[in-house]
Order: sequence, then C-alpha cells, then structure tokens
Amino acid sequence: MTWWARVKCQVVAAREARARWQVERDRYRAARREARRAGLRPTRADQPGPPPTGFTLLPWLLMGLGSFSNVLQGRTPNPWVGGIGLLVFNSLYVYVAFRAFDRERREARSTRVALLAMGLLTTGLAVGYGGNWLMFFPLLGLATGATLRGPWLGRIGLALSAYAVLVTGWREGWGDSINIGYATFLSSMVTAAILGLSEAVRELRAAREELARRAVEKERLRFSRDLHDLLGHTLSVIVVKSEAARRLADRDLDAALAQIADIESVGRQALTEIREAVTGYREGSLATELTRARSALSAASIEPVVRQSGVPLTPRTEALLGWVVREAVTNAVRHSSATRCEISVDCSAERARLTVTDNGSGVTVSRPPGDGIGGTGLKGLTERLAAASGSLTAVPGPRGGFTVTAELPTEPPEEVAEPDRVAAEAGA
Repeated sequence: MTWWARVKCQVVAAREARARWQVERDRYRAARREARRAGLRPTRADQPGPPPTGFTLLPWLLMGLGSFSNVLQGRTPNPWVGGIGLLVFNSLYVYVAFRAFDRERREARSTRVALLAMGLLTTGLAVGYGGNWLMFFPLLGLATGATLRGPWLGRIGLALSAYAVLVTGWREGWGDSINIGYATFLSSMVTAAILGLSEAVRELRAAREELARRAVEKERLRFSRDLHDLLGHTLSVIVVKSEAARRLADRDLDAALAQIADIESVGRQALTEIREAVTGYREGSLATELTRARSALSAASIEPVVRQSGVPLTPRTEALLGWVVREAVTNAVRHSSATRCEISVDCSAERARLTVTDNGSGVTVSRPPGDGIGGTGLKGLTERLAAASGSLTAVPGPRGGFTVTAELPTEPPEEVAEPDRVAAEAGA
C-alpha cells in the first residue's frame, strides 16, 4: 500500500470515528433534554468526547511556520535542503501522530524507528540552521510523549530536554536554551498525561459498559431460571392433579373436588410467585416446598417419605434447597415412573445436605450431549449452588431410580449470599 493510500485510509477512519461520535453526542443531548423535561438534573458524566485521532495533534505543526517562512523568503542557506528537511520532519510527525492512538501500532518497532529518525533530523536541522528551527525540539517532545508512555517517560523526557538545552546552547548560546528545554519537557509530559488520562477514561467507560452488559445477562439468566423452575413445577403439579381429578370424578366426587381445589390453590400461588420473581425479591421456604412435594407426589401415586434433622437453616440456604426439592420432585413426577420418593435433609453446624431419591427408571431428562448434568433445570440449579459455594450431583441410584444430592455451607459466604439481588440492582 502506497503512502497516499494509507493517508486516505486514515482520513476515512477519522470520518467514520467522527460520525460515530456525532451519533453518540446527539443521543446524549436527547437524553439531557428528556432529563430536563422529567425535572431531573442532567449529568455530564456520560457525555462522549471527540474521537481520539491523530488530527488532534496536527495543529501543533504551526510551530514550524517560522522555519517554513525562512525557506520561502530565502533566508535559509541551501533552501532545498531545508525544504526537504521540513517536509520529511512533518511527514514523520504525521506518521507518528496517527499511530499514537493505537496501542499496538504505538508500540511497534516502525513507530520507534520513525521517532528516532525525527530526533536525528531535528538535531541536524537545529545544528545546521538554528533560530526558528530549534522549535522542532518541542514538537519532538510532543511526539515522544504521545508514543512513549510508561514508567520510563519521565527519564526520557528529562534526557530529551537536557539534550535540547545542550544543542541550543551550543548553536545559539545559553540565553534561549532554557526556554527550549523547558518547552520540550513540558510538551512531552503534558501530552503524555492528557492522552494517558483520555485513554484511561475510554477504558473505564468500556469496562463500565461491559459490566452493565454482564449484569443484564446475569439478570436475564436469573429470570429465565426462576420462570423455568416456577412454571415447570407448577404446570406439572396442575397436570398431575387434573389427571387425578379426572380419574376420581366418576367414583369419588368429593376427592375430585379436593383435587380441583388444590389446582386452584396452586395456580393462585404460582401467580404470586411469578410476581415476586419479576421484582427479584423471591425467597422460598424449605418447609413450604416439602409440603408441596408431598402433595404433588401423592397426587402422582408416588409414596412420599420426608426426613429432616439437624440445626435450623438460614433463609438463603432454605431457599436454595427449596429450589432443589422443587426441581427434583418435578422430574420424579414427570419422568421417573416411580412408586416411592424419599427426601432427606441433614443439617450440621457447617454444611447442609439434601438428598432426593426415587425408585423409578433411573433415567433423567433427555438433553444434548455435553450440556452437563440433567436438563435445563438441573443445570440452572448447579449454577445457583456453585454461586453459594455448594454443589449438586444427579446420578442413577445403585439399586435403580435416580438420586439428586445437594450440599451447601450452613452459612453461605457474604459476598455470594445474594447474587441474584446484586445482579438485579446492577442491571437496574
């Protein structure tokens, strides 16, 4: 690619970046107007700045107008040499300036070689001509600060400034050498500070957007898990009780009406739970889930056996174990063809253990290969328990049937005690 083609590519990229900035600026202004109409105080924290491109460093080339004027007026010896030197310096400066805003290109060897060539050319022009040509040292400092950011920048800036003082003092005397050295040091340090701060702000903004995106994804995952667990269990119970009511309708009307009343109660409870799940503050009760499990198993002609022992549990641990009971019993009712289901809860001072075992076929929910244990519900439960430093296993039993085992710390760690609520607040 020729140099002219590269320049056109840079111009096209700058125009696209400016167009994106204008779109973000218009969006920000529209948001400010909406905030004012709503009586809110607008903030400037999200105001997009201008696109960072090499064009922001080009106006500093005006510092070389004095040298250009000397060449045009013929006050420079060997004007062709001076004109070519001026053209080469400006070309190198533009090349470095447009590479300074891309970390990979900024740290490339070609950029460092171009910067070194600028230093050699600046030295030659300053020694050969002096006067206005000494202003190339501050331009060299600006290019150095734009590209060489890092812990060595301060030492490099001091060395470059001292070098500018020595060359200026040797060529023009020591009167103006301090000014040239100070301008060189200031241009390198200030440029590096401003561009470094601008880049840090862009990275922080990108990190904030990424965190917000992940929080939204986490909230969507929480909501989908809740809906799956709520509707899957509730609809399974409704189907089982409806079948029981249909079977009992001909020979025991009172029992059929009792099943229908249970269906109405389950439906009303499901509506309440869905509303609570939408707000993100739903907390289940293990005792409630065990009672519902007995009812669902009995309606499906499965004998329920529930054992519970040990110390009382925290609300968060009860809620997590309640989800496991709900999912395991739902799978037993829908897929196991079992006649007996045992639910055992053992709580020690350090860990709580829940085991749900049935004597059915021992086949879990069908799933695509490689998706982990169980179906969507068991996979979601595994993620829930892992977030609370717990574990979930679901395997065929040694004597047939299927066994689901969940273990949790009695006191979940504080930082993961309420991951769903944190995700909901972050997504809001």
